[in-house]
Amino acid sequence: MGVADTLELLDWKRRVFGLYADVRELAPEDGWKLWRETRDELFRSHPQSPLRAADRASFGGLEYWPYDPQARVLAELDDVEAPPQPIESSGAEPILFRPFAHASFELRGEPLTLEVSWLAAYGGGAFLCFRDATGGRESYGGGRYLLDTVKGADLGEDGGRLVLDFNFAYNPSCSYDPGWVCPLAPPANRLAVSVEAGERHRS
Repeated sequence: MGVADTLELLDWKRRVFGLYADVRELAPEDGWKLWRETRDELFRSHPQSPLRAADRASFGGLEYWPYDPQARVLAELDDVEAPPQPIESSGAEPILFRPFAHASFELRGEPLTLEVSWLAAYGGGAFLCFRDATGGRESYGGGRYLLDTVKGADLGEDGGRLVLDFNFAYNPSCSYDPGWVCPLAPPANRLAVSVEAGERHRS
């Protein structure tokens, strides 16, 4: 990657970090609207857009389920002691993450648990990718992201509990262009229930 590409990537990261900082200061639905509008603009016009150049000209916006207040939950975190583990990626090699917590919550009355991991590389970062029963049909089959602090995707905490808002679930870059390499949902985070909130899979 040359200097120009690196600077463009840094600009993309700054914008995403700034977007989530703004979202955390707004009411949830207002933050979601800003998040959608800003993501559409970044995908349409930024040089580091995950979209292939040929797809940007006809890009009409990302597709989402309608906003659902019940899809925003607060998760209790319990410690997990585990060594780094390889998580399957969209590329040829897995990526090492260390599970560090179980996030337990209720979604529409259903008790659920997801595993939160830490990237086992320089600097690290919290990461949560899940796949639900819509995967492979209405949402991306490899899973959707809720938390990826390396990229700035972080809705924060509330009273010591982790904010998980499935309205903000989004597809990884590799779902738009296979040239990107992304970690996918690990077995522990494959839910049997349908989560009809967040970004849908683009047809």
